[in-house]
Amino acid sequence: MDRHRSTARSIGALAALSVSTFIYVTVEALPIGLLTLIATDLSASHSAVGMLVTGYGLVVVLATVPLTRLTCRMPRRLLLTGLLAVLVVAGWLSAVATTYELLLGARAITALSQAVFWAVVVSTATSLFPPRVHGRVIGVVFAGSSLATVLGVPAGTWIGQQAGWRASFLALSAIGLLALVAIASLLPASTAGHEPATTGTAPDARAYWRLIAVCALAVTGTFTAFTYVTPFLTDVSGFSAAAIGPLLLVRGLASVLGVAVGGHLADRHPRAAMVVPVTAQAVSLLGLHVFGGVPVVAAGLVALSGLSFAALATAVTGRVLQVAPGSVDLASAGMSTAFNAGITAGAFIGGVLLSGSGVGSTVLVGGLLSLAALALVIGEPARARPLERVSRLNRPGGRVRRGGRG
Repeated sequence: MDRHRSTARSIGALAALSVSTFIYVTVEALPIGLLTLIATDLSASHSAVGMLVTGYGLVVVLATVPLTRLTCRMPRRLLLTGLLAVLVVAGWLSAVATTYELLLGARAITALSQAVFWAVVVSTATSLFPPRVHGRVIGVVFAGSSLATVLGVPAGTWIGQQAGWRASFLALSAIGLLALVAIASLLPASTAGHEPATTGTAPDARAYWRLIAVCALAVTGTFTAFTYVTPFLTDVSGFSAAAIGPLLLVRGLASVLGVAVGGHLADRHPRAAMVVPVTAQAVSLLGLHVFGGVPVVAAGLVALSGLSFAALATAVTGRVLQVAPGSVDLASAGMSTAFNAGITAGAFIGGVLLSGSGVGSTVLVGGLLSLAALALVIGEPARARPLERVSRLNRPGGRVRRGGRG
């Protein structure tokens, strides 16, 4: 009976953590949908409101590693409830901000909490379950972030249009409060910062830094193309402006499927979990360069790019749990930094290409960066093992050394 109760609490805690990822991703991207409403209300330019997203990402990039170092030994329940409390309060401050500067400050506070959240959420979630299902656990956590793009931002935009942009931030704060209460109630008090695996199950510094490079290249490639997918679909593929929303919805739904695919592969075929999505991403972006003028093909390739990117993000996160050479939390913080740096770099590179070579060059360069990531993945020695087996063999008496080599 106690085992069933413990399992139910773990599942409940996992659901609350997934909801928390949904909130953070929605909060980060929400100003995009509310851009005109915020700009009009606060007498700010559209580019200034855009900085509410860009500046948010920069704060996450700069703060993730140092803040994770500072908080790595805090009990997880205390840390995560504290981070969500910051999210809730900052969301309320955003809703009552009367000037652009106050709103920018509230966003920066939210970004600081997100920087630590992404570094610890996966290791916390996986610590609740046996290694054989860690890939699927990561998939559940990431499902929240995928659903944020499909449901969260559109719903937040609709609420803002109906009741004012401030209502959107208040609604997210209310959901955040519910997630906070659930985590405080369901997450074990004993889950401390140093208790979930202090190192990966097969620590390997070389493999970790290769993984960082793969992540940075793949994410940069994705966002070099995806940041400007709207003008590509209208100017190159010939879609109407009204078709963009449904196309992005299909891409978002494909990304939810990609999370499930990535989680499944990470549990059973770790090497394929890396090779397949990077290959699919390269195919989708280079395919758009060649066949982007064919609307049906372009729509399918855009959906494939969403599926492959979500699958890759899930697989990369699972791989960090294996090869982290030191603290898993700090390794995850490094990966989060690489991820957000890739988003920022991709948007910048895409902008330069858009003004210089035209929108068609964004998918070409994005595809070439993806091929570079694929070369690194293929070049890694094929020694990745399913999480359960690595964990078992690393126990005393096992035959795998700490370096993760057989």
